[in-house]
Order: sequence, then C-alpha cells, then structure tokens
Amino acid sequence: MRGFLTTSALVMAMAAPAVADDAAFLLGVSRYDNYDRVARATSILGSVDGLKDQGFEIFQLGNGDWTDVRRNLRGFAAEAEDASRLVVILAGQFVTDGNQTWLVTKEASKPATSVLAGQDAIPIEALMQVISQTAGDAVMVLGHDGQTDEVTRGLREGLGPLDIPQGVTVIKGDVRSVARFVTNTLPQSGANLDQAIASDDALSAEGYLPRNYTFLELVSEGSEDGGRDPVVVPTTDLTELEDARWGEAQNLDTEDAYRTYLRLHPQGRYAVQARIAIDKIVSEPFRDARLAEEALTLSRDQRRDIQRDLTILDYNTRGIDGIFGPGSRRAIANWQQQNGFEQTTYMNAAQIRRLDNQASRRSAELEAEAERKRQEQLRADRAYWNITGAQGDEIGLRSYIERYPDGAFSEEAKERLAAIEEDKRDRADREDRAQWNQARSSHTVAAYQTYLRRFPGGAFRNEAQARIAELQRDDSGEERRRQWIAQERALGLNVITARLVERKLASLRLEPGRVDGRFDGNTRRALRRYQQARGLPVTGYMNEATAVRLLADSVGGID
Repeated sequence: MRGFLTTSALVMAMAAPAVADDAAFLLGVSRYDNYDRVARATSILGSVDGLKDQGFEIFQLGNGDWTDVRRNLRGFAAEAEDASRLVVILAGQFVTDGNQTWLVTKEASKPATSVLAGQDAIPIEALMQVISQTAGDAVMVLGHDGQTDEVTRGLREGLGPLDIPQGVTVIKGDVRSVARFVTNTLPQSGANLDQAIASDDALSAEGYLPRNYTFLELVSEGSEDGGRDPVVVPTTDLTELEDARWGEAQNLDTEDAYRTYLRLHPQGRYAVQARIAIDKIVSEPFRDARLAEEALTLSRDQRRDIQRDLTILDYNTRGIDGIFGPGSRRAIANWQQQNGFEQTTYMNAAQIRRLDNQASRRSAELEAEAERKRQEQLRADRAYWNITGAQGDEIGLRSYIERYPDGAFSEEAKERLAAIEEDKRDRADREDRAQWNQARSSHTVAAYQTYLRRFPGGAFRNEAQARIAELQRDDSGEERRRQWIAQERALGLNVITARLVERKLASLRLEPGRVDGRFDGNTRRALRRYQQARGLPVTGYMNEATAVRLLADSVGGID
C-alpha cells in the first residue's frame, strides 16, 4: 500500500534539523496514468535557476511518482523550519470536495479513491500551513487546466475555495500563464508582484497581497547574498540591538519598518509579532486615511461641526454628538463618493475644508430661500390682518389670532382683545362679571363651560369659547410637548449655545426677546416663526433639524 501525506505529517516533518535558508518546492505533472494530460505543466520548472540565484534551496519534481513526491515534501518541510522566505509552485490536475483541494500525482486512481484515502495527492491546505510560518514572505502559485469535470461522487476536478492563513500569498492561473509568471517575474529582484498580476488577466491572487508588494528585494551593490548582509556585533550586544530595532519598528508602526526588522532578524524574538503587525496593517484597507484623520486631533466640537455640515447637505449622520460612529462614517463615505474621493470614511484637512465650503454655500441658499418664504408669509399675514384684525372688532381679532398665533400682528391683536374684555367687564352686569372672574381664576375647561351654561349670551361668551379651544389644544398636545422638551434636552445646549441661538434669531428679525441663554415665551415664538419659514416641524423647541440649520458654521482651526 502506498504511503500518504496529511497536514499533520507535513507539519511534524518540520521537526527535523534544518539549516537556515530560503526554500522552494516545485512539482509539475503533465502525464497521468488515469487523468487527462495537463500540457506544459512541467514548464514551471523553468523558474528553478532564477530561484537558485536568489539563494533558495530547491525541491523539484517533474512527473514524479508518489514516493519521490513524499520524499521531497518532507525535505522541503524540514528546510522550511528555519527559512526566511518560502515558495511553493504546483501545476497539474487538482481535485476538490468543496472544502479541501489536492494536487494529484501521476499514478492517482480514478475514481479518486486513493485521494479520498489520503494517498497519491498533496493537500494544498497542509502546504499553506507549512509556509505560513514566514507570513508576509510566503508565496504559493497554482497552475491548472481549467477543467471542472466530476471525478467521483463528491469530488470534481479544479480548485476549490481555499482557507488561506494570514500572510500567505496565493496566485492562480492557467498553466502557461503561471509558467511565464514564475519564470520571468517571481525570481526577479525588485519585481512588483501585485502590478504583474494586475497586468495579466489570466492570473488572480488571494490572501496577502499589499500594494507594491516586492517579494524579493533588490540586491545591494557589492552584496553577495541578495542584500541580506549580516550585522556583525558582539554576542553580548545582540539582544540589546534586536530590542532597539524592534522598539524602532513599533514606534514607526509601518509595514516597511516591520519588514526591515524581519529582514535583519528573520528568526528574531519578535518575528511573530512583526508578521502579525504586518498582516494587520495590510488587512486594514484605509489605514493611512485613518492615521491622517487622527493626526488632525479633531475636538468633539469640531466633529459636531462636521456632522452638522454633512447633515445640512442631506447626508444622515444619525446624530450630532461629536462621535464618529457607523452613521457618521457612512455619511462621510457617501459624501466622498459624490465628490470623487476614495470612500475611506475618514476625513483629511482638505476634505474638511471642502465640506465646510459646500455646507456654507448650502446654508446661504437655504437662508435665502427661507427669507423669500418669510416675506411671502408676511404678505399673507398682513393681507389677512387687513380683512380681519385691522377692523378692530372682536370676531376679526379672534379670527386673526386663530390663524396666526405667532403672526406679525399677534401682540397687537391680543392687546386689543384684552381691551375689549376689560370694556366688557366694565359694562357687564355684576353677576355676569363675577361668574367670568371666577372662570378666569380657575382657568379650566369646566369653569369656562359653566360660565357658558349660566350665561349663554354673556358678555364674555366669545372669550370663554376661545379659551376652551386653547386649553383643549394644549391638553391634546401635552404628550407631543413632552417629546419636544426631551428632544431639546437631548441636544445638551449650554448657556453659550443658547445665547448663540437667540442671537441668530434676533439677527433674522424674529424677536426672540432678551439674549440671556434662557428660552422664554418670546424665544419659543421666534423659534416657531423660524421653523415655519423653513419648512421644519413647528414646535417652538430646539431639535436636531432646527439646530443644524441654526448652528451650521465653519470648522475652525484645521490647517
């Protein structure tokens, strides 16, 4: 019975003694006893000389039998233990069960009973685990023929989904394209792998592939070992030197810094942490953008200003609290998309200035539109006043107040109605006046209804009906008022901000009363006028939408 190789067998093979060197395992299988021929699969061996020139220990086979494959795999696994860089290049017939993938050797049976039994096939996942020990410097290249025929029940030809460990680069393509890549590009010093892959439609990559990824560094002039000159220091100073280099890498916290550490200390005490740090850096797509925003050290107020700017431009931040949560990040990304920026969700100084300028222009447009609407409302207000309250009779005055409770002539109308009521009291008979004074003192719906029952034609009939209507409106709106109060309190307005609101209302000639940071009846009326002119919910209380419009301002202190 033939031997077989599993993931654990490969990993255990690494326990054998090994010398420190880069290592590469290459297997190309063109001729099969039971599978279709895979043309040019052995052409991947054209990369051997280039890899040798780069200092790699080579384990290669072309159409080898399982015994030779197993021996070479064990040798490669042992060599990999102390290697700095690892390469695996495979070409031939692959099979998959949908979870795992194997490269079958020349004598593999069909149906693939030997493969399912763990014989005559190389488990790809096992090899990836072996080379993952040099995370960030581990490359696997797979050349296939593109066939996907069923081999046996539960097994088909081709590559399945791969569970790629962190820091491992997997490159796939047809055999011809892969052979060209591993011969002409992979062994070349300074070759940019991600650019080479992007320029060849026949190749694809998964796993670790940062921008401008150079697997083999350029050889320094005068260096005989690929630019990896050892640093000669006294033995007693080695630990101290490594600690210093690791500290420097941590302070810089960049991919290049960690790679420099690994180049100088490939098996160093911090090598694992360095590879983890590299993988973390390259796996964060917009790390540079995040760091650029953090460097601005935006205050919470500045973040609120940014949220207001986004909101006034109709990008929903889901709150103006000075905290950039998911809602704010989504709003920033949407704004960046509309403005031709990469959607990083992070802001830089130039973007903040652009956003602020846009928000300022939009705010000016909205204010101009609100002023036009206010003038229209004022004309309608005045016209209605002329046909109702201006006549001076009680019915006309009450009609005006009912339609325009915060109108331009509302104070005048209320004063005239008060004078009319006073005159009525003077002329009313004693009993009528006494009952009315009692109703006014109680100021309840029941008290005014009692007055109307006793004096249906009394001197204060209209005033009683008006006050009943007002109280009933107040009762029905009490729950809404509690909600408005809660919304205003949630904004956390301090005295300074409240004064800013009052000054803004005063500048718009909305008569908020004294600017003292305390919202009284005059302030509420001014807020209602402001909200009505801008198509906002008319409440007389501050809420997020009103705050955005009133407090929209530039973000200062960002250069």
